[in-house]
Amino acid sequence: VQLQASGGGLVQAGDSLRLSCAASERTSRYVMGWFRQAPGEEREFVAAIKWGGDRSYYGNFVKGRFTMSRDNAKNTVYLQMNSLKPEDTAIYYCAAGQRSDNASYYYSVPSYDYWGQGTQVTVSS
Repeated sequence: VQLQASGGGLVQAGDSLRLSCAASERTSRYVMGWFRQAPGEEREFVAAIKWGGDRSYYGNFVKGRFTMSRDNAKNTVYLQMNSLKPEDTAIYYCAAGQRSDNASYYYSVPSYDYWGQGTQVTVSS
């Protein structure tokens, strides 16, 4: 599956952005995730959502600011990011992984087989 992330940009602290990730095939086949990577840092888990959209998972740093959703009819997942902080500055990647009922699987980079090209998010103070 091919993934195309979009929606990044330059915003000020406290602003919001909505990232989108369009897939080339049915997203209902996959667990979908968002990760981010800042310069010099490892890729970090942001959020994941199960194939039915009934349950989502977030990194500890999110603290209620981000919401991940999916529209399987459009083969698209979204990441709504509110109350952005300068430390949220990174390249954001969407990813697709095989279905699993083991939730701990969703937090790990190697669990995902397909990755988009990333979209830059820059938050100024």
